[in-house]
Amino acid sequence: MKTFSKEPGTEPRRQIDCPVCGAAEFRSLWTSEHYLFARCRGCGLVYQNPQPLQAILAQRYDEEYFVYEKENEERYYRLMRLGLEDIGFDAMASGIPENKRTIVDIGCATGKLISCLQQSGWRVQGVEICAASAEYGRQTYGVPIHIGPLESGGFPDGSFSVAHCSHLIEHLTDPKKFLQEVSRILTADGRLIISTPNIAGFQARLMGEKWRSAIADHIILYSRKTLRRLLEANGFRICRMKTWGGIGAGIVPGWIKKPADFLAKRSGVGDVMIVLAGRRL
Repeated sequence: MKTFSKEPGTEPRRQIDCPVCGAAEFRSLWTSEHYLFARCRGCGLVYQNPQPLQAILAQRYDEEYFVYEKENEERYYRLMRLGLEDIGFDAMASGIPENKRTIVDIGCATGKLISCLQQSGWRVQGVEICAASAEYGRQTYGVPIHIGPLESGGFPDGSFSVAHCSHLIEHLTDPKKFLQEVSRILTADGRLIISTPNIAGFQARLMGEKWRSAIADHIILYSRKTLRRLLEANGFRICRMKTWGGIGAGIVPGWIKKPADFLAKRSGVGDVMIVLAGRRL
């Protein structure tokens, strides 16, 4: 499944310090015609530098993006459910009283996931920057979806027992600000679930700049180490972290892919990682 991305033209960019550790020194890693991935010399984070402005990035999520999301809705839903199963979502949910099961899905796309959770008794809220995707979710599934970034939602303190964001954090220019807002709207014992590409995974090491997640729309590419550091520096503790995906579909025969995927998952070098984190009280 091809990852959505728009190749940028000439657009405003700014030089930044590392979004995780604040270090100013970096080295060039992968260079494209319009953007550069750099590696922080302080913590090893890989990020675009100079960085596009968030307002410019938001314009990429238009009708074309909605068509992509709608076409891949079922596949993404199945992947999200598998990821939630990996980190023990159902067991976690059983520990939350039914009248307190509230979840916000940030970057909810068409709202398929929260629609299914709502049918299971959750009180749900979506957040989506693509207006067409959000409107589709409202009309098709009847779920509440705020259009815009999380920070513009104005949700009260402690509104949700769970926050979920699948393949979102790599698109953000200011992950610290995002996590601080997530922490604010979570209950004291709330949980955060993040899935994102793993730059320390086998596929990334094998493919380098041709890795499927080394694209213009991914502003920051995390490893298990750098994502942990970011979360712990912004008020969260890691409860569980898993990875999956050894070799992309179609690259090798199935009889090679299956054991490769198994080994990648067992050794923590899968192409995608998912984290369950709790607020640090």
